[in-house]
Amino acid sequence: MITAVHALVYAENAPAAREFFRDVLGWPYVDAHDGWLIFTSGPSELGVHPATNEHGWSTPVHHEISLMCDDIERTVAALSARGATFAGEIAETSFGLTIRLKVPGAGEMLLYEPRHKTAYDR
Repeated sequence: MITAVHALVYAENAPAAREFFRDVLGWPYVDAHDGWLIFTSGPSELGVHPATNEHGWSTPVHHEISLMCDDIERTVAALSARGATFAGEIAETSFGLTIRLKVPGAGEMLLYEPRHKTAYDR
């Protein structure tokens, strides 16, 4: 039986990205070997989205990691105080309040406060 989901973040600067998850996000981790950190990312859920829609929107098939929070303004303030930076401002979308979190050496991740039912607490 499947017991968990293991997500991967590919980074041009893996040590900087690991330091960010460890020190800025404060995620617990294990050192699998020689500084190769594996993080506890908390409860998770998996959504499957179409690559195209009836309005002509499309995207290449890919995978994306989004981080969820209960209060985006409080989360952005707390992470900013720990050195996190963001691309743009908090925006309202059809699925919740969102902002792009910059991950050193690994691009950006969506941070959002969902406005939809969640599955991670089931």
